[in-house]
Amino acid sequence: MTSTAQSIRDRVRKAIKGQKQKTVTVLSCLLAVEDELGWIPAEAVEEVAEFTEATINDVWGVVSFYTNFQTQPLGKHRMEVCWGPTCHLVGAQKVADQVLKSLGLPSEGTTADGAITLRYNTCLGACSNAPVVSVDHHLMGRMTPSHAADAAERLKRGESIGGGHAS
Repeated sequence: MTSTAQSIRDRVRKAIKGQKQKTVTVLSCLLAVEDELGWIPAEAVEEVAEFTEATINDVWGVVSFYTNFQTQPLGKHRMEVCWGPTCHLVGAQKVADQVLKSLGLPSEGTTADGAITLRYNTCLGACSNAPVVSVDHHLMGRMTPSHAADAAERLKRGESIGGGHAS
């Protein structure tokens, strides 16, 4: 076992054993792991299965059921384009297309340098401000393709995006 794999396993064990609630479940363990690592590696699935006395298949079943669990490391920044019905109807496709172009991605995923992960989100809960983009959990409403591209370019330059944009 490599030292990196051992380090991951050690962090996973610490996270799942450090839970404070009375009932510990596969789901609570996976949430603790994701809080610790930011994603769910295969080593974590094995450790959670052993800790909860579940099968590896049962744990993978939970991981794959909840679409918010990530099985690959995420970029330093996370950009999400809302894909809910309202956002879709008022231009989310054009916003998404421009963000993909700006990031140089063929579809959702992480940029080659690991800096930015783009995901589509089924609803960001801000329909009255559609189309909506979230950057590192900061909502930006009434996005145009050019404003979304600007946000992506700012992230690529390492600038933080702390507030929303309303046009």
